[in-house]
Amino acid sequence: MPSKKRATPISLQPLDALFGTNEESINGISEIAIGSLHPFPNHPFQVRDDKKMEELSESIIQYGVLVPGIVRLRESGGYELVAGHRRKRACELAGLEKMPVIIKDLTDDESTVIMVDSNIQRENIRPSEKAKAYKIKYDAMKNQGKAGNSLKMMSEESGENYKMIQRYIWLARLSDDLLALVDNKQLGLVQGVSLSVLLEEEQGMVYDAICRYGKKISTIQANEIKKFSLEGKLDADRLEEYLFSVPKQKKKKEITLRNERLSEYFEEETTEEE
Repeated sequence: MPSKKRATPISLQPLDALFGTNEESINGISEIAIGSLHPFPNHPFQVRDDKKMEELSESIIQYGVLVPGIVRLRESGGYELVAGHRRKRACELAGLEKMPVIIKDLTDDESTVIMVDSNIQRENIRPSEKAKAYKIKYDAMKNQGKAGNSLKMMSEESGENYKMIQRYIWLARLSDDLLALVDNKQLGLVQGVSLSVLLEEEQGMVYDAICRYGKKISTIQANEIKKFSLEGKLDADRLEEYLFSVPKQKKKKEITLRNERLSEYFEEETTEEE
């Protein structure tokens, strides 16, 4: 019988070598070059160079990064940040070249849930950030087959009332321009939820009107605009007439007082005109 040919040994490279890093993993934590860390697509939370960022950077200089980021491999090379965008920026400001991370094998939906959960408890989150974050987490949970109880689960995980979470999800339908007004408190959250049903063009008309006149919209007005939209009756002229027309002033009543009554409150030399 012919002898079986022994297979030629295949040399397998470690993952780090394949993806352009030669960092050693210790207890599941790898030191990855800052330049190899890429932001999560459509990351809803803004990374701001504010006082909090300055404090975080100073802490990293003194103590290092205490909590590693979470990343996953990118098909185009490098790593995608799932959690740790602020830490990455703080490392840059601190002058560090590498950042400790945990590399995980995650699906898009799993990554989205982790990304939102790791940021949603932060202080000073803007309404627009929370709205977009809850919306993409809700969609990810639906994709995972958790649509039936997703709001309840999100409420339990965040500690926020599920009805408020639902309002934020509706708010995410607003245009970025109107969301900016909500962030700046030029448009209320409740009013924003009502206006979120408007078509894109209609939302643009509302934004232009608010900016032109610098007036806030009341809850009653927002609901009436919503009604106009649902009935197909909303246009720029109707909107402007409804929001900003000046009501006719009622004729002032003239009050006649006798001179002897007035004399009790004025000096003798005060003229009639005065």
